[in-house]
Amino acid sequence: MELLPVKRAILSVTDKTGLADFGRFLVDKGCELVSTGGTKKMLSEAGLPVTSVSDVTDFPEILGGRVKTLHPNIHAGILADKDDEAHMETLRDFGIEPFDLICVNLYNFAAAVAKGLDLKAAVEQIDIGGPTMLRATAKNFHSICVVPDPKYYGQVQEEIEQNGGISLAFRKEMATLTFKLTSQYDAMITKYLSEHDA
Repeated sequence: MELLPVKRAILSVTDKTGLADFGRFLVDKGCELVSTGGTKKMLSEAGLPVTSVSDVTDFPEILGGRVKTLHPNIHAGILADKDDEAHMETLRDFGIEPFDLICVNLYNFAAAVAKGLDLKAAVEQIDIGGPTMLRATAKNFHSICVVPDPKYYGQVQEEIEQNGGISLAFRKEMATLTFKLTSQYDAMITKYLSEHDA
């Protein structure tokens, strides 16, 4: 797929810089927003229509928020190859709608470590669902766009304004940046764990 229209997006971020304006732009362009926890609360308070991830999964957030986006209704919607009719037929068979854009940034593990938290408390700040969504979206850049940081919101908006959708070249660029980001995140966690006793 060369040009990707954006009709359905997940916004689930730790850094909420510029989020309301970005969400409003997407809604004005006819995009459905899906979100979690504090991100959903912020978008709702900004007057934007937003669907809870729990409504998409038909399952509540559990284990203190450890499990919320790890669900086939989310990840099949992210990983489906829109150019593969068998994939799209599978989505239809299971009543799953595809996503077009995933905007996720991660729990700030570095900030948690800087606070001097003990090992168990620091480990709670390791993001699992976020990197999983980022990596899944980056892998499937032919069919979906990943946005891993607020600094890219303007470029996404320019793509949509100028082209009516997001180009394949830009999606590949975002995918490459995302894999770099998640590898750095894992390296930071690896370093921390190797330096602290259980």
